[in-house]
Amino acid sequence: MPGNHNEIEKRLWDAADELRANSKLKSSEYSIPVLGLIFLRYADHKFAQAEKKMTGTGTGRRKIGKTDYQAQGVLYLPESARFSTLVNLPEGADVGKAINDAMRAIEAENEDLKDVLPKTYNRLEKDTLITLLKNFNSISMNIEGDAFGKIYEYFLGNFAMKEGQKGGEFFTPTSIVKLIVEIIEPFHGRIFDPACGSGGMFVQSARFVENHKKNPNSEIAIYGEERVAETIRLCKMNLAVHGLSGDIRQGNTYYEDVHKSVGKFDFVMANPPFNVDNVDKEKLRA
Repeated sequence: MPGNHNEIEKRLWDAADELRANSKLKSSEYSIPVLGLIFLRYADHKFAQAEKKMTGTGTGRRKIGKTDYQAQGVLYLPESARFSTLVNLPEGADVGKAINDAMRAIEAENEDLKDVLPKTYNRLEKDTLITLLKNFNSISMNIEGDAFGKIYEYFLGNFAMKEGQKGGEFFTPTSIVKLIVEIIEPFHGRIFDPACGSGGMFVQSARFVENHKKNPNSEIAIYGEERVAETIRLCKMNLAVHGLSGDIRQGNTYYEDVHKSVGKFDFVMANPPFNVDNVDKEKLRA
């Protein structure tokens, strides 16, 4: 596996985009399931690392269980949700159903992900799913964890470009997000994005903290508001892929303050939807 992250990202994107081009799906129908598989591959990577570590240091007297993984900040994956299980399904298996069931099993074991993961894999053709699983399975287990986050971001950005103006509703270009974070400098405290989209501000804030040799999960607390339920799922997956979590709630920031945010946060950053029409100015006055 090449060590250059950009090369890995481009190779995976080209392979996935070729499959989409040969399918009957629009980019918007294809993107969520693909991002879900990147999420699953990352979760499996972290689970395998933790399993190896605990197996190597355990006494053998007690079976390693769910709480042991959670203590290490790792999502617990039942056997049916392991990437190797899905890649090695027997030839006649219903692959779409198996992946949907895997996502449900992960949600059942990890409450923070309840109703977050995609379960529409039955809409993709079996051959497409098998090829996607094989492509993502080819990511080396020696890769750094954050590389999965960068792959996820790369796919998010490319799907946003495919969507055109609509893509801007859930994805702000990374260069703009980095600039905002570098100006605000969220070293420590509660961070709020009232138009959080897929969570780029949170991810870059965590990187900012890491670059200053601190642990983001100890230094910052994440809060977000987002109008579109599907985008909230993207955000929560994005956070999970980067080893983060936060309190992300659904609401229209123009009219609702779901976090009762006045005076509550240390840092507020956003790239608001400036191009939104038909905002009810009377409601704003209220």
